[in-house]
Amino acid sequence: MPDQTQKISTDAPQPRKRVVFTQGGKGGAGKTGFMIHLAEWFLANEIPFTLLDLDTENKSRGSLKHYFNGLARKINIHTEAGLDMFIDCLSEGAPVVLADMGAGSGQVALKWFETMYPDLADQGIVFTAFGVVTPDPASVESVLGWAARLQNRVEYLIVENAVTPQADFSYWRDSDQCLRFREAFRPVVLSMEYRLADLENASRQHGVTPAQIAQRTTNVTELQKASFVIRAQSYRRRLFQEFEKAKELFLP
Repeated sequence: MPDQTQKISTDAPQPRKRVVFTQGGKGGAGKTGFMIHLAEWFLANEIPFTLLDLDTENKSRGSLKHYFNGLARKINIHTEAGLDMFIDCLSEGAPVVLADMGAGSGQVALKWFETMYPDLADQGIVFTAFGVVTPDPASVESVLGWAARLQNRVEYLIVENAVTPQADFSYWRDSDQCLRFREAFRPVVLSMEYRLADLENASRQHGVTPAQIAQRTTNVTELQKASFVIRAQSYRRRLFQEFEKAKELFLP
């Protein structure tokens, strides 16, 4: 006979939910560009998600809100409890939150994370932190700086962004501190190929997403050029192939 005085737990395990956020360090590395493609991958696969634009410095062109005006929520993380929006969005039913941090958001974001993480983990919320590295060592140092604070409380995704046709990632790939980072945290590493500057600049200026160009649904004449359409289709296809390699880091 079982011990009738023993308490039997009826608490069901919390369903997992995920926050995918950019490591908001050095600006201009390509974090928002990667997040735009990732949001389109979610849309193409009909995976429910909430999109948050936390870049308070990038108020117009180039922000997620500029590209996804009807989808992205603009949040000021520098207000009291601004990052609690992560919790509110997940409690509203979204299984995944995609959040684009602005440059210089580290102090606020990391302080919030260290305060809230234990209770969030108890609620079944997991985190993916993605950093974007370029040949510029400053972008690499930014990733390492965030990792020093986040430690093993998140899963890491690193994107090698080729900002030039012959990008040299030797600092990221060969430096001692990066080797130690990869050994300690085993990040998934994806590649984002060099994109034609004229196409990128026109897309940013008009707030037109890669899908709109690739699917010929934009009214911007400049972005209707056949060469731009083919390039957008090619970029999109190859990045989606990269996402498939790391989809376990994007889903609950």
